[in-house]
Amino acid sequence: MARRYDSSTTTFSPEGRLHQVEYAIEAINNAGTCVGLRCSDGLILASERKVTSKLLAPVKTSEKTYKISDECVLSVAGLSSDASILIGQARLEAQRYLYQYGEPMPVEQIVTQICNYKQSYTQYGGLRPFGCAFLFAGYDTFHGMQLYQTDPSGNFSGWQATVIGANNSSGKSFLKNEYNKDDAGIPDVNSGLKLAVKCLNKTMDSSGNGPEKYELFVMREKEGGGVEHKTLTKEEVKEIIDKVEEEGKAAADA
Repeated sequence: MARRYDSSTTTFSPEGRLHQVEYAIEAINNAGTCVGLRCSDGLILASERKVTSKLLAPVKTSEKTYKISDECVLSVAGLSSDASILIGQARLEAQRYLYQYGEPMPVEQIVTQICNYKQSYTQYGGLRPFGCAFLFAGYDTFHGMQLYQTDPSGNFSGWQATVIGANNSSGKSFLKNEYNKDDAGIPDVNSGLKLAVKCLNKTMDSSGNGPEKYELFVMREKEGGGVEHKTLTKEEVKEIIDKVEEEGKAAADA
């Protein structure tokens, strides 16, 4: 029955489903995992880097984390070629807003614009949905630090902690148990980085992963206003992985 309705994005199946959108979501579920955490003093985006071959030259820029504006960054799970179109659109909208109003575009407004663009590709014939999902991490003076998740249908939602990509259900289940555990409050960035690494370890297939398999990004609010953000170096990532392993051994011995 599904084969009669999955060739068009504009036709609902008798169950009320758009199969092309579901296929796009399935493409994301096979992509590298991305974790987003909202912390007491910042935001964290942690991503799994897919190492396909040792013969490939190392990339000069990140394939998982992209800067949209000084106050907004996103992580990608899915087809990077599809994502590049949407990233370009997001950057254009952010700069148009800055030029017109003289202030940074609110994060939720950037997300809304991109999701409207995504949704339009599910409504007209001759198009297909974008096969990528985003985690938006950003700051504005209206709502402070914010974390949003989007999907190919154009839906988006705000989160305290979430996971997209491969094995995302396992990652979300882990965060549900560990994030704000026992109502201890949301973690700070230092604790959040360790939590993000633990979450990626739950979703990644191989064991004994080195720092080259992780990409950790941190955004913090500056004292004088605005934000500062950086991608951690391999040495910093290795230090966090070692701390996680030490805590795991200590818990096992106890």
